[in-house]
Amino acid sequence: MLQFLIRRLIGAVVIMFLIGAFTFFLFYTIPQDFAQLSCGKNCSPENIAVIRENLGLDKPITTQFWDFMSGIVVGRDFAVGHCSAPCLGMSFQSGDFVWDSITDSFPLTLSLTLGGLVIFLVLGLGSGLLAAWKRGTAVDKAVSGASMVLSSFQIYFLGPIVLGIFVYSTGWMESPKYVPFTEDPAGWFMGLLIPWAVMATIFTAQYTRMARSTMIEQLSEEHVRTARAKGMKQRYVFFRYAWRGSLIPIVTIIGMDLSALLSGAVVTEFTFDLAGIGRLAVESSVGKDIPLTMGVMLFGAFFILMLNIIVDIAYAYIDPRVRLS
Repeated sequence: MLQFLIRRLIGAVVIMFLIGAFTFFLFYTIPQDFAQLSCGKNCSPENIAVIRENLGLDKPITTQFWDFMSGIVVGRDFAVGHCSAPCLGMSFQSGDFVWDSITDSFPLTLSLTLGGLVIFLVLGLGSGLLAAWKRGTAVDKAVSGASMVLSSFQIYFLGPIVLGIFVYSTGWMESPKYVPFTEDPAGWFMGLLIPWAVMATIFTAQYTRMARSTMIEQLSEEHVRTARAKGMKQRYVFFRYAWRGSLIPIVTIIGMDLSALLSGAVVTEFTFDLAGIGRLAVESSVGKDIPLTMGVMLFGAFFILMLNIIVDIAYAYIDPRVRLS
């Protein structure tokens, strides 16, 4: 296990370096004056020259690349001050350090992701197990039918409907907003309740269908039939053998969904007017804020790599047949 972790971490560092190098040269080789972008259209040549020097854009491209990559590890000095590690540069638009902008937006995205994850995993896996346990009955048909209908919905479709009913028409709830959990736990919960409910409705349907299909497949496996033939109780076989085996594909999808949500739930944040990582990524791209766009990309890539490692480790604990070497 230790050797596996070391290899994967080294591989993650190499991949992050390659992603950083690719994104840097992809953006910085574009024939565009970034100092002009930062200053605006009606900016004098003198001001452009000052901005270019402050941002280090007057240096050779190889020096800029070294400053960018080394800044992630040890920090970087700008004319306006020192940027502590991990330094991802300075925003062209706001003049703030990119890492500060990301850390300001990430708590909302993290709250949105983890809250929704807990809800749709509990409901989705629970209803999927129930459908598999009652396979062929009216309960199974009702759960399967509801999951097929709900899985066809999209956040940008269901979100405005829920807002229109519970916020604008009836006034039963306030518009979604983010309040730090440490300041007001109740306000944090109520502010994100509607986005969580919409996300849970859609993702619950997907996990219900997945849990049901994988459980039914596992119940036909040879080791499960052998356990039944030994006279073990149906409930024990269901949860001890079939349930553990069905978790492998489910954990894979959870890792993919979680990494995508943490990297930036763009549709969810725009639908409910929330300022998280997803909204930050879109606004930086539209505003041609290259350092901020690169920073968000690297931030998202980091989470994807880390979650992939966590998923691989989880395989070995869920299914003894899986061995990491």
